[in-house]
Amino acid sequence: MREQLIRDLYASFNTRDIEAVIAHLHPEVDWPNAWEGGRLRGHEAVREYWTRQFAAIDGRVEPQAIVEDGDTVTVTVQQTVRDLAGELVDDCIVTHTYLFQDDKVARMDVMEEEG
Repeated sequence: MREQLIRDLYASFNTRDIEAVIAHLHPEVDWPNAWEGGRLRGHEAVREYWTRQFAAIDGRVEPQAIVEDGDTVTVTVQQTVRDLAGELVDDCIVTHTYLFQDDKVARMDVMEEEG
């Protein structure tokens, strides 16, 4: 049910269409600051975070598997991060878990695969 929405959100993130992603986040979204550490709350905090991130690194996330379980969606993602000169910084598999409330993303968590 939410698989296409999730795929669209990743596509929008990869093209840096921040507003298209934020439109699907709950106004008080609880979001991880996976790049700098800590957590963010609300649209403006997420918008500012991505603006800083995109100015410093070039990250792409490609969903590999999407599993829905009620209001939770777990996505296995291939994450590739390059510096602004195009040099590879990181290439790994991570798990993104989304909790939905009223058809909006209310919380997102990130877990890097071990190994």
